[in-house]
Amino acid sequence: QVQLLESGGGLAQAGDSLRLSCAASGGTLSRSTMGWFRQAPGKEREFVATISWGGGSKKYTDSVKGRFTISKDNAKNTVYLQMNSLKPEDTAVYYCAASNHYLPTTPTLYIYWGQGTQVTVSS
Repeated sequence: QVQLLESGGGLAQAGDSLRLSCAASGGTLSRSTMGWFRQAPGKEREFVATISWGGGSKKYTDSVKGRFTISKDNAKNTVYLQMNSLKPEDTAVYYCAASNHYLPTTPTLYIYWGQGTQVTVSS
């Protein structure tokens, strides 16, 4: 069973950058689509970004386009989310997830999930 562990969250000010990492153990990510989701208090979990197993295709939610970049290092079994120009509305718990589908944006199509890492952006 694949286990995912996120890291890199924390406190930031508006305009700052953070890089989230998601390391997999117990299996390989080389054939998995990986995704990042986030959930703010009182809100549903929402799609942020996804990357194909080879890293050649990516998809982002509109609110993060041009600011966030998803990447994948299959040799390190790790997926990243580089977050630049952070805004207070980016505050949420960020989760990484693995899927056998191609670039899904729906949480239900992801089969493995990490525990999440908190990102808090102050204005």
